[in-house]
Amino acid sequence: MKQCLVIDDSRVIRRVAAKIVQDLGFTAAEATNGAEALAACKAAMPDVVLMEWDMAQITGPDLTRALRALPGGGGAKVVFCTTRNDASDIRAAIAAGADEYIMKPFDSEIVASKFLLLGLLG
Repeated sequence: MKQCLVIDDSRVIRRVAAKIVQDLGFTAAEATNGAEALAACKAAMPDVVLMEWDMAQITGPDLTRALRALPGGGGAKVVFCTTRNDASDIRAAIAAGADEYIMKPFDSEIVASKFLLLGLLG
């Protein structure tokens, strides 16, 4: 079974996102900040990372760059899930190594469509 790491400082957002990815057939792990997420990725690289931009200790773009530098980090799909909706933010996330970008609020249909686009479903 594929694994998704959900990273957000909001417990509610993490739980909602975890439920969505579980319904899509993934196991879900959670992290509350960038440092915790990086440690989790070093221990076991997930198939997909669903992350907030603004996190304590390590921002989403910095975490993405760090993740990409890890062994196996190039194969993980990175999807930003954030309130930042400026085109320059989207470009910065993609430049850092993100594969996709979802704006909050999100629902299962949006997550499923992005995962399908990335070849994670089916």
